[in-house]
Amino acid sequence: MKGLGLARRGEELSILCLGAHSDDIEIGAGGTILTLIATGVKLHVHWCVLSGGRQRSDEARASAEAFLDGSSSYKVDVADFEDSYFPAHSRSIKHWLIDVRSRIDPDVVLTHARFDAHQDHREINQLTWNVFRDHLVLEYEIPKWDGDLGQPNAYVPLAADVLERKIELLHQHFGTQRSKDWFDRDTFVGLARLRGMECRAPEHFAEAFTVRKAKIL
Repeated sequence: MKGLGLARRGEELSILCLGAHSDDIEIGAGGTILTLIATGVKLHVHWCVLSGGRQRSDEARASAEAFLDGSSSYKVDVADFEDSYFPAHSRSIKHWLIDVRSRIDPDVVLTHARFDAHQDHREINQLTWNVFRDHLVLEYEIPKWDGDLGQPNAYVPLAADVLERKIELLHQHFGTQRSKDWFDRDTFVGLARLRGMECRAPEHFAEAFTVRKAKIL
């Protein structure tokens, strides 16, 4: 399977990362970010987490800085919309995202999947497509008890050491999540192995995304 490629060594790539909660981007696309940095892409990242609270805001910023270490430049924004009630705050979140759009023009937007079972995740997806209509949007996936994993159609192969680094950083920075029975190494490795099998990744691991619209030329 031949890859299209987002950017090669030495090329610049700007990415907007959107996550409803402090660990979403890292779980869904952390390995992709680490891979781009490791391969020498000049990465410029705007990292946005839409819900906070003091402890989770601190987690979000510390984790983003760890994952983005080595990138050419990055900015981290953490909003304070109420966790689990994003549909009720849709108007305010949309204005927040419009403000982000007024300040940046990313090459790629990473966001939640359309059919994610979590209401906050779905709301961010819908608003992403509403606000960022002229951008390449990659929808990432997050495993959870709801059993909502779909059929992705785009993959980023991960080296084994990159996957291990992703898992290490997840456990290092998200103490609030470690009590959840699904938040463990087996879950992250298992999903990465499945996606690696689907795309025949050289080192057997991958992160997967859904691409709904793309310009080929």
